[in-house]
Amino acid sequence: MNLDALREQIPDYAKDLSLNLGTLAGESTLDPQQLQGAFLAAAHASGVPAVVKAIEAATDGLSPEARAAAKSAASIMGMNNVYYRSLHLLHNQEYRTLPARLRMNVLANPGVPKLDFELWEMVVSAINGCGTCLDSHEGELRKHGATNVQVQAALRIAAVSTPSARCCAPRPRWPPRPAPSSLKLDPGPPLRGAGIFSVRLRPSRRPPARARRSPRDPIGSPLFRW
Repeated sequence: MNLDALREQIPDYAKDLSLNLGTLAGESTLDPQQLQGAFLAAAHASGVPAVVKAIEAATDGLSPEARAAAKSAASIMGMNNVYYRSLHLLHNQEYRTLPARLRMNVLANPGVPKLDFELWEMVVSAINGCGTCLDSHEGELRKHGATNVQVQAALRIAAVSTPSARCCAPRPRWPPRPAPSSLKLDPGPPLRGAGIFSVRLRPSRRPPARARRSPRDPIGSPLFRW
């Protein structure tokens, strides 16, 4: 698995992330489908278009069924992680007794071996930070014969993929602050030099309030109160 296209987008200050991606690209505890599907699920969980595009190109060895399953893992766990994490955070235990009433049909037939799909769900749950889902999928993985180093590999992929995606995300450009409505830009006479103009600030033509001389002006200077 070649992640050079993604690693080139990571800035120099995050060099460790690039090195970790290079190491994980050759992870030997997972088979090629498990490894590529884990990265693809993590990319779609991040939601960064540049990362998704780079990982889609790097996982061209996945079958259409495995590719669809990895995306399904990202989408279904995006929903489940929010719901079950909320139940975990709520002090009122009553909500845990209520049926979820959320469709999860893909869990019954993901189109890939159960071990692979659980592994990808583990990656997405780690990215989204749902402790309840992590415990559940870790238990299912061990039931299906996953070793502790394989589970750890999924967590390492999630740990490196998340900050890497944030480094590659475009930075927003805020619009400039608009000028006050009471001021208008008025070009003055041209100065020396071609194409250079002076700028004068002209107050708006709003009629001023009635002015009166300040009683604290002993000298008689033209100070007014508005």
